[in-house]
Amino acid sequence: MTATNILLSGVVGSTAYGLAHADSDIDRLGLFASPTEELHGLHRPQESHVSTAPDRTLHEAAKWCRLALQGNPTVTELVWLPEELYEVRTPLGDELIGIRRSFLSAPRVRNAYLGYATQQFRKLLGRDDGTFSSGVRHRTAKHARHLKRLCTQGLELYATGRLTLRVDDPGAYHRFGEQAAADPRSAEPLLRRFEDAFAGTPSALPDRPDESAAEAWLRRVRRRFYTG
Repeated sequence: MTATNILLSGVVGSTAYGLAHADSDIDRLGLFASPTEELHGLHRPQESHVSTAPDRTLHEAAKWCRLALQGNPTVTELVWLPEELYEVRTPLGDELIGIRRSFLSAPRVRNAYLGYATQQFRKLLGRDDGTFSSGVRHRTAKHARHLKRLCTQGLELYATGRLTLRVDDPGAYHRFGEQAAADPRSAEPLLRRFEDAFAGTPSALPDRPDESAAEAWLRRVRRRFYTG
Protein backbone atom coordinates (compact mmCIF):
# COMPACT_ATOMS: atom_id res chain seq x y z
CA MET A 1 0.00 0.00 0.00
CA THR A 2 1.72 3.19 -1.18
CA ALA A 3 -0.93 5.81 -0.42
CA THR A 4 0.03 8.57 2.01
CA ASN A 5 -1.97 11.40 3.59
CA ILE A 6 -4.74 9.10 4.84
CA LEU A 7 -7.60 11.24 6.11
CA LEU A 8 -10.03 8.63 7.36
CA SER A 9 -9.89 4.85 7.64
CA GLY A 10 -11.69 2.14 9.53
CA VAL A 11 -12.90 -1.44 9.72
CA VAL A 12 -15.93 -2.08 7.53
CA GLY A 13 -17.73 -5.13 6.15
CA SER A 14 -18.94 -8.04 8.24
CA THR A 15 -17.19 -6.78 11.37
CA ALA A 16 -19.06 -3.49 11.18
CA TYR A 17 -22.35 -5.27 10.45
CA GLY A 18 -21.97 -7.68 13.36
CA LEU A 19 -22.03 -10.63 10.95
CA ALA A 20 -18.41 -11.74 11.24
CA HIS A 21 -17.48 -15.27 12.26
CA ALA A 22 -14.17 -16.84 13.22
CA ASP A 23 -13.00 -17.22 9.61
CA SER A 24 -14.16 -13.80 8.37
CA ASP A 25 -11.68 -11.44 6.79
CA ILE A 26 -11.19 -8.03 8.37
CA ASP A 27 -11.92 -5.44 5.69
CA ARG A 28 -10.65 -1.90 5.89
CA LEU A 29 -11.73 1.14 3.88
CA GLY A 30 -10.35 4.64 3.81
CA LEU A 31 -9.59 7.72 1.80
CA PHE A 32 -6.44 9.70 1.20
CA ALA A 33 -5.37 12.97 -0.38
CA SER A 34 -2.96 13.11 -3.28
CA PRO A 35 -0.44 15.97 -3.04
CA THR A 36 -2.15 18.82 -4.84
CA GLU A 37 0.81 19.46 -7.12
CA GLU A 38 0.53 15.94 -8.54
CA LEU A 39 -2.98 16.68 -9.82
CA HIS A 40 -1.67 19.22 -12.33
CA GLY A 41 0.65 17.02 -14.34
CA LEU A 42 0.12 15.14 -17.56
CA HIS A 43 -0.71 11.90 -15.76
CA ARG A 44 -3.05 11.90 -12.80
CA PRO A 45 -1.99 9.93 -9.74
CA GLN A 46 -3.57 6.59 -8.91
CA GLU A 47 -7.06 7.05 -7.48
CA SER A 48 -7.42 3.76 -5.61
CA HIS A 49 -5.07 1.45 -3.78
CA VAL A 50 -6.21 -2.07 -2.97
CA SER A 51 -4.21 -4.55 -0.94
CA THR A 52 -4.67 -7.97 0.62
CA ALA A 53 -3.20 -9.25 3.88
CA PRO A 54 -4.50 -6.97 5.23
CA ASP A 55 -7.57 -6.41 3.04
CA ARG A 56 -7.72 -2.66 2.57
CA THR A 57 -9.09 -0.29 -0.05
CA LEU A 58 -8.16 3.39 -0.11
CA HIS A 59 -9.76 5.90 -2.48
CA GLU A 60 -8.39 9.31 -3.32
CA ALA A 61 -10.54 12.05 -1.78
CA ALA A 62 -12.12 13.19 -5.05
CA LYS A 63 -12.98 9.65 -6.12
CA TRP A 64 -14.50 8.91 -2.73
CA CYS A 65 -16.66 12.02 -3.06
CA ARG A 66 -17.84 11.08 -6.53
CA LEU A 67 -18.80 7.58 -5.38
CA ALA A 68 -20.52 8.87 -2.26
CA LEU A 69 -22.52 11.41 -4.26
CA GLN A 70 -23.83 8.51 -6.35
CA GLY A 71 -25.05 6.78 -3.18
CA ASN A 72 -22.48 3.96 -3.37
CA PRO A 73 -23.25 1.80 -0.31
CA THR A 74 -19.67 0.58 0.18
CA VAL A 75 -18.03 4.00 0.41
CA THR A 76 -20.99 5.56 2.25
CA GLU A 77 -20.53 3.31 5.26
CA LEU A 78 -17.09 4.79 5.96
CA VAL A 79 -18.64 7.97 7.39
CA TRP A 80 -21.24 6.09 9.47
CA LEU A 81 -18.97 3.69 11.37
CA PRO A 82 -19.24 3.24 15.14
CA GLU A 83 -16.53 5.29 16.84
CA GLU A 84 -14.51 2.26 17.91
CA LEU A 85 -14.06 1.01 14.33
CA TYR A 86 -12.15 4.06 13.10
CA GLU A 87 -8.41 3.46 12.94
CA VAL A 88 -7.36 6.78 11.38
CA ARG A 89 -9.20 10.03 12.01
CA THR A 90 -7.88 13.46 11.10
CA PRO A 91 -9.51 16.88 11.34
CA LEU A 92 -10.40 16.73 7.64
CA GLY A 93 -11.81 13.24 8.13
CA ASP A 94 -13.94 14.52 10.99
CA GLU A 95 -15.14 17.36 8.75
CA LEU A 96 -16.22 14.77 6.19
CA ILE A 97 -18.19 12.86 8.81
CA GLY A 98 -19.79 16.14 9.80
CA ILE A 99 -21.15 16.74 6.27
CA ARG A 100 -22.07 13.12 5.52
CA ARG A 101 -25.76 13.84 4.95
CA SER A 102 -24.92 16.37 2.23
CA PHE A 103 -23.82 13.47 -0.01
CA LEU A 104 -27.24 11.82 0.14
CA SER A 105 -30.25 12.07 -2.15
CA ALA A 106 -33.41 10.00 -2.26
CA PRO A 107 -33.20 8.75 -5.87
CA ARG A 108 -29.53 7.85 -5.70
CA VAL A 109 -29.79 6.05 -2.36
CA ARG A 110 -32.81 4.08 -3.56
CA ASN A 111 -31.24 3.18 -6.88
CA ALA A 112 -27.84 2.30 -5.43
CA TYR A 113 -29.02 0.13 -2.56
CA LEU A 114 -31.72 -1.66 -4.51
CA GLY A 115 -29.34 -1.98 -7.45
CA TYR A 116 -26.66 -3.61 -5.33
CA ALA A 117 -29.26 -5.88 -3.70
CA THR A 118 -30.50 -6.94 -7.13
CA GLN A 119 -26.91 -7.77 -8.13
CA GLN A 120 -26.66 -10.03 -5.09
CA PHE A 121 -29.90 -11.77 -6.09
CA ARG A 122 -28.58 -12.36 -9.60
CA LYS A 123 -25.46 -13.91 -8.09
CA LEU A 124 -27.72 -16.24 -6.11
CA LEU A 125 -29.46 -17.33 -9.28
CA GLY A 126 -26.12 -17.80 -11.02
CA ARG A 127 -25.10 -20.49 -8.56
CA ASP A 128 -23.89 -23.67 -10.23
CA ASP A 129 -26.44 -26.23 -9.02
CA GLY A 130 -24.53 -29.04 -10.64
CA THR A 131 -21.50 -28.59 -8.40
CA PHE A 132 -22.97 -27.40 -5.12
CA SER A 133 -19.79 -27.62 -3.09
CA SER A 134 -19.37 -26.26 0.43
CA GLY A 135 -17.53 -23.27 -1.06
CA VAL A 136 -20.41 -22.49 -3.40
CA ARG A 137 -22.88 -22.83 -0.54
CA HIS A 138 -20.80 -20.45 1.59
CA ARG A 139 -20.65 -17.83 -1.17
CA THR A 140 -24.37 -18.18 -1.87
CA ALA A 141 -25.24 -17.63 1.78
CA LYS A 142 -22.97 -14.58 1.83
CA HIS A 143 -24.71 -13.06 -1.21
CA ALA A 144 -28.07 -13.59 0.50
CA ARG A 145 -26.91 -11.89 3.70
CA HIS A 146 -25.67 -8.94 1.67
CA LEU A 147 -29.01 -8.76 -0.14
CA LYS A 148 -30.97 -8.58 3.13
CA ARG A 149 -28.55 -6.09 4.67
CA LEU A 150 -28.53 -3.76 1.67
CA CYS A 151 -32.32 -3.71 1.59
CA THR A 152 -32.64 -3.06 5.31
CA GLN A 153 -29.91 -0.45 5.59
CA GLY A 154 -30.89 1.26 2.37
CA LEU A 155 -34.50 1.69 3.42
CA GLU A 156 -33.45 3.10 6.80
CA LEU A 157 -31.14 5.61 5.11
CA TYR A 158 -33.82 6.52 2.56
CA ALA A 159 -36.56 6.97 5.15
CA THR A 160 -34.63 8.64 7.99
CA GLY A 161 -31.39 10.05 6.61
CA ARG A 162 -29.45 7.88 9.08
CA LEU A 163 -27.49 4.69 8.56
CA THR A 164 -27.06 2.00 11.22
CA LEU A 165 -24.39 -0.45 10.14
CA ARG A 166 -24.70 -3.04 12.92
CA VAL A 167 -27.71 -5.24 12.21
CA ASP A 168 -30.31 -5.86 14.92
CA ASP A 169 -30.48 -9.65 14.71
CA PRO A 170 -27.37 -11.27 13.18
CA GLY A 171 -28.89 -14.73 13.60
CA ALA A 172 -31.76 -13.82 11.30
CA TYR A 173 -29.30 -12.84 8.58
CA HIS A 174 -27.38 -16.09 8.92
CA ARG A 175 -30.62 -18.11 8.81
CA PHE A 176 -31.72 -16.20 5.72
CA GLY A 177 -28.37 -16.93 4.10
CA GLU A 178 -28.63 -20.65 4.76
CA GLN A 179 -32.19 -20.74 3.47
CA ALA A 180 -31.15 -19.00 0.25
CA ALA A 181 -28.14 -21.30 -0.09
CA ALA A 182 -30.56 -24.23 -0.16
CA ASP A 183 -33.08 -22.48 -2.41
CA PRO A 184 -31.86 -19.23 -4.05
CA ARG A 185 -35.37 -18.35 -5.25
CA SER A 186 -36.51 -18.13 -1.64
CA ALA A 187 -34.74 -14.74 -1.41
CA GLU A 188 -36.91 -13.14 -4.07
CA PRO A 189 -39.94 -12.28 -1.88
CA LEU A 190 -37.72 -10.23 0.43
CA LEU A 191 -36.29 -8.26 -2.48
CA ARG A 192 -39.77 -7.59 -3.90
CA ARG A 193 -41.06 -6.57 -0.47
CA PHE A 194 -38.34 -3.98 -0.13
CA GLU A 195 -38.90 -2.69 -3.65
CA ASP A 196 -42.50 -2.04 -2.62
CA ALA A 197 -41.38 -0.51 0.67
CA PHE A 198 -39.10 1.97 -1.08
CA ALA A 199 -41.91 2.89 -3.47
CA GLY A 200 -44.37 3.47 -0.62
CA THR A 201 -42.10 5.24 1.89
CA PRO A 202 -41.61 9.03 1.99
CA SER A 203 -37.92 9.90 2.06
CA ALA A 204 -36.20 12.22 4.50
CA LEU A 205 -33.59 12.93 1.84
CA PRO A 206 -33.58 15.66 -0.81
CA ASP A 207 -33.95 14.95 -4.50
CA ARG A 208 -30.34 15.93 -5.13
CA PRO A 209 -27.19 15.83 -2.98
CA ASP A 210 -25.54 19.05 -1.87
CA GLU A 211 -22.49 18.98 -4.10
CA SER A 212 -21.42 22.40 -2.86
CA ALA A 213 -20.56 20.96 0.56
CA ALA A 214 -18.45 18.22 -1.03
CA GLU A 215 -16.78 20.75 -3.31
CA ALA A 216 -15.92 23.07 -0.43
CA TRP A 217 -14.51 20.19 1.63
CA LEU A 218 -12.43 18.93 -1.30
CA ARG A 219 -10.99 22.42 -1.87
CA ARG A 220 -9.95 22.55 1.79
CA VAL A 221 -8.19 19.24 1.25
CA ARG A 222 -6.37 20.59 -1.81
CA ARG A 223 -5.25 23.70 0.09
CA ARG A 224 -4.00 21.58 2.98
CA PHE A 225 -1.80 19.43 0.71
CA TYR A 226 -0.52 22.19 -1.57
CA THR A 227 3.18 22.73 -1.01
CA GLY A 228 3.92 25.38 -3.65
